[in-house]
Amino acid sequence: MAPLYSTLVAALAGASMATGYQANRPGTQNRYIFAKPYDQSFLDGYSVLKHVGGQGPYSNRQSYGIGRDPPGGCAVDQVIMLKRHGERWPDPGPAANFKTSLNKIYSTNTTSFTGALSFLNSWEYFVPGNRYIALESYNGPYAGLLDGYRHGAEYGVRYGHLWDPTAANITIPMFSSGYERILTTARKFGEGFFGWNYTDVVAMNIIPEQVYMGANSLTPTCLKDNDTAICSQLTASNLQPQFNVAAARLNSQTRNLNLNATDIYNLMQMTAYELNVRGYSDWVDVFSLDEWVAFGYTQDLSYYYCSGPGDKNMRAVGAVYANASLTLLNEGPEKAGAIYLNFCHDTNITPVLAALGLSSPAQDLPLDHIPFPNDYNTANIVPMGGHLTIERLTCNATVNTEAGVYVRHVLNEAVVPFTGCQTGPGFSCSLSNYTSLLSSSLPNFIQTCGFNSSYPQYLDFWWNYNTTHAYNFETQSPIPAEEGLLTYQGTAA
Repeated sequence: MAPLYSTLVAALAGASMATGYQANRPGTQNRYIFAKPYDQSFLDGYSVLKHVGGQGPYSNRQSYGIGRDPPGGCAVDQVIMLKRHGERWPDPGPAANFKTSLNKIYSTNTTSFTGALSFLNSWEYFVPGNRYIALESYNGPYAGLLDGYRHGAEYGVRYGHLWDPTAANITIPMFSSGYERILTTARKFGEGFFGWNYTDVVAMNIIPEQVYMGANSLTPTCLKDNDTAICSQLTASNLQPQFNVAAARLNSQTRNLNLNATDIYNLMQMTAYELNVRGYSDWVDVFSLDEWVAFGYTQDLSYYYCSGPGDKNMRAVGAVYANASLTLLNEGPEKAGAIYLNFCHDTNITPVLAALGLSSPAQDLPLDHIPFPNDYNTANIVPMGGHLTIERLTCNATVNTEAGVYVRHVLNEAVVPFTGCQTGPGFSCSLSNYTSLLSSSLPNFIQTCGFNSSYPQYLDFWWNYNTTHAYNFETQSPIPAEEGLLTYQGTAA
């Protein structure tokens, strides 16, 4: 072995000389020749978090490599954010489905599970009782309450310069839709962002999730959606063939077990929620990565055709928020204020993305196979805690760009350039061009969705908000005594 070793040493020495490497050269760092200054193992696609759709824990969007911080010579002078609630326990419907499929397994009367399901010999269901259904999780690395607070604290560092904590009698409104988990996330975010000032500075505004709000809503909807055909077809019959493979594999390992594709879907969805609550799940490894890719695509189809660009009315629904934010950007921080923090559901964010043309594939998603690449990966778009941030930038002149005001979108912490306008600093868009392109493309929400003049015709609460601190904290038990969800109904105008 000695000659081989000597040859290797000589080869390395020759390589270092050829590349100009000198271990002790003055002014240089001593670098091992095989050390990689840039990681080559980009493994995001191999993470289960990228294949649980909107059901599981937050993960940053896979980026285009554009810097997250403001471009050189630019500063953020206004921020408008729309955030989904954090990680949570399942809603009543899915929770019932989970138990149905679990009962199939337990009804085999197996005394000792083997193979992929051997962990069931000691596993316990993760939902403590019905009173936890649909609420934010509070323990574990992916806890929803932690998501809200941590995100607020991070944005407090990033955008804290937009307000003066020493100013007297300052009030900054925050806006939440009326669902319990949405409001809880908003409060935790506010505590993280504003710190000790949250109690006296913030005025939490709760916007009812009611049809009578018309366009003056964080959760607008069509009175009658006439484009639900494909959405209604996304039933068990559309499940991916990979689920049949998984069912056959598990059935072969447990006597009398008779799982079907729907059961596999239920168990995979349950896995995502167990991650939300416990931070881990033995169920993850029950299924192959190919099967997780298939599960993720079922989520993509649902969001795309039910609340995204695959429904022709969703751009009009998203136009409510897009139009109002456009007004804020043009009024600027001096007139309109600098901080707009808003909280809603996942299916309220996907219409806004459709209206803005963000993450919209060139072709409709196919129903009979998974497209590769898939530009509508829901885990990149609206995971638990997902958020869209619009930044208004004031920039100095550069060799290529004029001094002025620019706009850029940040989706789950990845900069996503605006389609057709990317010539500003950091691939941003000038506010004038952004205004022209967006205002000419947005459909009319009131006409498209069937509202008459008796309903509010536009989003108004950003300019006419309450200044009370009464809603900053819980005024009732955060967990309902009976099964059900706490919601803020408001009053009809």
